[in-house]
Amino acid sequence: MNIEHLIHMANQIGAYFEAEPDRAVASAGVADHLARFWEKRMRQSLYAYLDSAQDSTLAPLVSEALTRHRERILGKLQ
Repeated sequence: MNIEHLIHMANQIGAYFEAEPDRAVASAGVADHLARFWEKRMRQSLYAYLDSAQDSTLAPLVSEALTRHRERILGKLQ
C-alpha cells in the first residue's frame, strides 16, 4: 500500500466531514467510512503509519477519528 495515497484519501474523507458542525458526529463519520469502505490492509497500513509517524500529515479530524474510534475501526477487521 502506498501510504501517501492512503493519507491523501483519508484527508479527503476528513475534508468532507469538516462541514459537520458537531465535531463528535464528524469524527464518527470519518471512522464509519473507514470501517465500512476501506479494506483491512488499508486500515492496517494507516494505523501503522499513525503509530510510527513523528510528524503526521493526517488532517486533525482524521487523526482524532482514528484515535477516538480505533477499537471500532479495527474491530471491523474480522
